[in-house]
Amino acid sequence: MGSSEIPAGAVKCLDKGFIRLVDSMGGDAAIVQAARVSYGKGTTKVSRDRALIRYLMRHHHSTPFEMVELKFHAKMPIFVARQWVRHRTANINEYSLRYSEAVDDFYIPRPEDVHFQSTVNKQGREVIEVPTELREKTVAYFEEMSQRSFAMYNELNEAGIARELARAVLPVNIYTQWYWKNDLHNTFHFLRLRMDQHAQYEIRVYAEAMASMVKEVAPIAFEAFEDYILNGMYFSRLDQEIFSQNLPERVIDDLHEDAIYRIVAGLNANKPREENELYDLYKKEGGQDSEADFSIKRIAAPESAGNIFEMRELKEKLKMI
Repeated sequence: MGSSEIPAGAVKCLDKGFIRLVDSMGGDAAIVQAARVSYGKGTTKVSRDRALIRYLMRHHHSTPFEMVELKFHAKMPIFVARQWVRHRTANINEYSLRYSEAVDDFYIPRPEDVHFQSTVNKQGREVIEVPTELREKTVAYFEEMSQRSFAMYNELNEAGIARELARAVLPVNIYTQWYWKNDLHNTFHFLRLRMDQHAQYEIRVYAEAMASMVKEVAPIAFEAFEDYILNGMYFSRLDQEIFSQNLPERVIDDLHEDAIYRIVAGLNANKPREENELYDLYKKEGGQDSEADFSIKRIAAPESAGNIFEMRELKEKLKMI
């Protein structure tokens, strides 16, 4: 049924779909340049650019990320497109069935992607195994419905019925195509929602493919997105109250000390110091260990270098718990 040809450079999605990055403007350097607009250019040191981008992401300064633009060409089932189009910040130009004839391309799920309705999530799928017979019946219904509806569409089309009306007999598993252009900030918002494990499988496939392309355009920004947004965790005021009431003070102290050790390791990685200088840095950051204990801990379990600014922020946050 239909054509499943994939354009060069595209990533195949589902059975007949794809997504490809058509064009992009800017990258990590454009984000830095926008953030340092008073200077008119970015820094010349990659480590400083990385620190700045991570700071912007961590503190939700979104405007500099809007300086990067990405344009994708995607082919997806209409029911996926209708979820996708909910992200209204993008510019979209879609294949029109009012002006053009429909193509005989329909999404047919694999048997292993057929699941029961979730009993706890009104818009999700259950992980319980579906009997083989029911899976096969579901796939067969998709195939039968696709074939019959397209035959009806062709019949109406050949009889001269207006395409804008004849298209209404086609189901939402028929494929459509569009060009989708968005800035990086809002693309990250799309990826955060659509790469989530609770997102529908079919759109998650496209989001994961899109993410690999975004990473090529702005690798430092994407790393920050993964660390702070995609794999990060936010605590509400109620969460913080629970932590403050239930976490033993010694646990907070341990976390505080760990942050300080990572700061010292980070400072030493940037500019190697003598052992006695490291202890002075440790005390300056608020460390409580004796010099002997400091040396023992560094030898027994040397801390990995942490981002100095991030660890200092963590240290201050721990004081508030």
